[in-house]
Amino acid sequence: MAATAFAGLAVLASSTLSANSATPVSSSAHGKRPSNIGVVSTAPDLPPGFTSTFKSRFVDANGIRQHAVVGGDGPPLLLVHGWPENWYAWRHVMPQLAEDYTVIAVDQRGIGRTERTEDGYDAGTLADDMAALMTELGHERFAVVGHDTGAVVSYALAADHRDRVERLAFAEIPGPPGVGSLDEPPAPPMFVPEQVNNKLWHIPFNRVDDDLILDMVSSNADAYYRYEYAIQGGETTLPESAIRYYIKLYTRDRDVLRASFGLYRAWDETLTQNRAVRQATKLTIPVVGIGGVDSWGELVGHGMELTATDVTTAVVPGGHWVAEQAPVQLLEVLSEFLAPYHAAAEREMN
Repeated sequence: MAATAFAGLAVLASSTLSANSATPVSSSAHGKRPSNIGVVSTAPDLPPGFTSTFKSRFVDANGIRQHAVVGGDGPPLLLVHGWPENWYAWRHVMPQLAEDYTVIAVDQRGIGRTERTEDGYDAGTLADDMAALMTELGHERFAVVGHDTGAVVSYALAADHRDRVERLAFAEIPGPPGVGSLDEPPAPPMFVPEQVNNKLWHIPFNRVDDDLILDMVSSNADAYYRYEYAIQGGETTLPESAIRYYIKLYTRDRDVLRASFGLYRAWDETLTQNRAVRQATKLTIPVVGIGGVDSWGELVGHGMELTATDVTTAVVPGGHWVAEQAPVQLLEVLSEFLAPYHAAAEREMN
């Protein structure tokens, strides 16, 4: 999910105008796909020394087999990717983070190498996946960085497992979907400026629970995903090698493609969870809202103020793909934000 529709979208439009069984992998219409695509050993153009620090791990947690890329030393830091990406989205920031933290970059349910299921794609279940994974890895408390759909999941994780999440970095959507006034219905998503529509149209499209969507995307997947990477990227898009990697990962199998829309097709359930349960008790942990200057910018932090009491805002260069377009600046933000968490962990050890 490159951006999100949520209650109060009219405010965003105004601001813009003024500013559980797995299916075996098979061949697809595009030809044979490597059965091990998505693991560290087959990922393209990784930073030097990456594979010496990070390894793929498969962990049975919350009833599914989850894939995470793990490395480093220090207090645990969970990285949760967005759509249409996987753990690989974090590759440029992981090596430096691993100097101070045990980094766990996970694939969400149905994405990458994590098992796909028939259901369980609402934010609450996806958050339970993350909590169970961290338990199996031996981490009771941890910090979380979530981007895009990963931010939706990370907010649910922090809200549903308050005794476990120390800090939350929430990147590149303008607040959790559904959070806002309980008295006001969401703004009609079609009544927004063209430039906002171009960033949001994929959400109602991906939500359509019919094989028509699979047929349409499969017939021209290359153009579909390239449009998303470009329109969300602002002035630039992702590197060609990354685009090819993600497209192969998402389209290697029809069931994989179907699972990749799971979170969108459970959107109503997530909206209900956020509006009826989570926002009733605001987060009290430190939260930083991170936006790309050519994307959601300061609106990310402002959106989080509706559901958290201790929020700071950070804006980094580039568009939506902050970990890939502005890794240096994102590392600066995360280093400052996570420093108290690291210091507290060191005090506990000493």
